[in-house]
Amino acid sequence: MTTTQIGSGEFTYRWHEDWAKIPDTPPGRNNGRTHGVGVLDDGRVVVFAQTVPGVLFYNAQGQLMDSWGDRFTGAHGLEIVKEDGIEYFWLVDQNSCEVCKTTVDGELVLRLSPPTDENMFNGRYMPTWAAVNPANGDIWVADGYGGSGVYRHASDGTYLGRLTGEEGAGEFKCSHGLKFGPDGNLYIADRGNHRVTVYDGEGRYLRHNDDATHSPCGFDFFDGLILVPELFTGVKLLSHDLDVVAELGASPDVTPDTKPEGWPQVDRAALIKPGRFNSPHGACFGPNGDIYVVEWIVGGRITKLEKI
Repeated sequence: MTTTQIGSGEFTYRWHEDWAKIPDTPPGRNNGRTHGVGVLDDGRVVVFAQTVPGVLFYNAQGQLMDSWGDRFTGAHGLEIVKEDGIEYFWLVDQNSCEVCKTTVDGELVLRLSPPTDENMFNGRYMPTWAAVNPANGDIWVADGYGGSGVYRHASDGTYLGRLTGEEGAGEFKCSHGLKFGPDGNLYIADRGNHRVTVYDGEGRYLRHNDDATHSPCGFDFFDGLILVPELFTGVKLLSHDLDVVAELGASPDVTPDTKPEGWPQVDRAALIKPGRFNSPHGACFGPNGDIYVVEWIVGGRITKLEKI
């Protein structure tokens, strides 16, 4: 494991290259893209990857401890929620379009039905992420790779309605990731519009920012900060007002307008280096402010940024 230091001031981190690796199996070598990441209360780091199994559990040292989920070949969105003191997963598979709630051990609790043709925005459906409103249990699903609608369901799975973006800043274009913040509002990563949009818990538009991010994939929250992985590249820390307070690991080799041929699949020896991200897709905070980042690249890439 290689370490280096990035950032500055209060946003200084020790970069742990290859902090963890996905299993060395044919599905992992042929695909293995690491798309979602979260930390459980017991300290285990969970990675949702396009391999078999797809739900991977690592200890604090980055060692693989357990895994399950053979059906998630299109593993994409991972959300950890807590109900009555018990943790659950919301998992989204882009290939099968499955959006499901499971126990941490893999027992299916609830599976959402896709929107009907009448309710489907732009006539397509390929969901990418799900988030739960802790105030009422409503489930919101981002259809990032389909028609880009955001669908709202009751806690029992009943369809309640949708957002299209036209309520506020304009029609969504790849509503990729979403999450409820500590303020009770819904944050939507409108990646195709390089936009962060905020709605309240009832789906009323509040505000947006088109300048803070260029390719936002999702969010996490800690100590007044908003963590945003940027696909083209780096991760950003935003304030509550959606202003950038720090940028970490941006690569000069990848920008929204200029990318290496074949990106994100690149020559690892030449372009995958400590201190530089290639294609951040998911990121989360640890309980002490550490940051875990997973990337959209064949074979996966899992990096830990240790808060200094």
